[in-house]
Amino acid sequence: MTGSVWRAPGMPALLTMVAAGFSGYAVLLPVAPQWAVTGGADAAGAGLVTGVFMLSTVLFQTFVPGALRRLGWGPVLVAGLVLLGAPSLAHLASNELGLVLAIAAVRGAGFAVLTVAGSGAVADLVEPARRGRAIGAFGLAIAGPQLVLLPLAPWVAEAFGYQWVFVAGALPLVGIVPAVRLARRLHVRHAEQAAEAEAAGHVHAAPGRWAALRALAAPVGVLLGVTLAGGALITFTPQLTGDAVTVTIGLALLTAMAALTRWLVGGLADRFGTHRLLWPFVVVTTVGLGLVAWAAIGAGAGTAGTGDAAASGADASTVPLLVGLAFVGVSYGALQNLTMGEAFAVVPPSQSVFASAVWNIGFDAGSGIGAIIVGLIATGSSFSVAFLVAAAISLATLPLALRRRPEAPAA
Repeated sequence: MTGSVWRAPGMPALLTMVAAGFSGYAVLLPVAPQWAVTGGADAAGAGLVTGVFMLSTVLFQTFVPGALRRLGWGPVLVAGLVLLGAPSLAHLASNELGLVLAIAAVRGAGFAVLTVAGSGAVADLVEPARRGRAIGAFGLAIAGPQLVLLPLAPWVAEAFGYQWVFVAGALPLVGIVPAVRLARRLHVRHAEQAAEAEAAGHVHAAPGRWAALRALAAPVGVLLGVTLAGGALITFTPQLTGDAVTVTIGLALLTAMAALTRWLVGGLADRFGTHRLLWPFVVVTTVGLGLVAWAAIGAGAGTAGTGDAAASGADASTVPLLVGLAFVGVSYGALQNLTMGEAFAVVPPSQSVFASAVWNIGFDAGSGIGAIIVGLIATGSSFSVAFLVAAAISLATLPLALRRRPEAPAA
């Protein structure tokens, strides 16, 4: 099949739905923890907001493949977008930590549907030879809203009021119409795939879930290392410096580099394969986190919650902080594309939704664990120590990036 992946049947609807869903996700990711801080929460409490959201996401992601089989794509997608978007307005009631955490848990259920179904649809809509570019387009639909909204959301909240951010958090509701269109296309596509498999004689049973999990361990392990870094930086960059402009520029660099590399690396993955491109980006993550730790020392961002991002140290720390955020952004985007492509490559097509669920569980678990670990370590010690620990965790995934890829059986 030839032509642009952007115009492949079903892709426009998928990309529109995903852009709407991730717009609501992006505006609340840095603001919801800060909203809890305005209500009296410390750094550990702020980290819990992201952690609970991601924990809920991970828990519900395990049910999404079964729900899609039993209920169909349309109802599941619509329910997910409602759960992700509508609860944002409930933040207007209070900034008390308990309510913020409850909202995060509900929204996490909706995010579970969007992530698993969205990435699983990519594997169903586009053939393997163009999958890297399709994942790149999918990633751009995810990263584009984050590029604009994630760094702007904290500034909008401070300058114009949190209520505007909470209204923007309901944007996933806009994705309902394209979600219905996508579901119709997937129904047709699945019927075509079943007919193709029967005609080709590929009617053998797919390998068991444990075999698939073993094959997915390496790409998902690599993913955990980089999303741990990303989740921590998105949550705590506003607390690493007292300069709002530096925070905005830093988060813009992180998301811009992630968007660019997640898109561009797709063509390289189609040409050279995903596996051989993994390890350099693990190294880039580690270096970037080391620079952030160095910046935290220079800025005087000591024990979290003390507000010690001193103005006297902010100038000296600005360059390493921004460079570190850019480095992590490069690997954050590239490894999302590469590990997703690797996950689809090591399982048969019949298990693409299962691979999507496992990949997304790794992504969101890493983001939540990163926020919790860095928050707890920073509360007890300092942000510099916390990010050095994160760098060590990232480096520990290097053997997984170098591990030989198992061959996926045909099914």
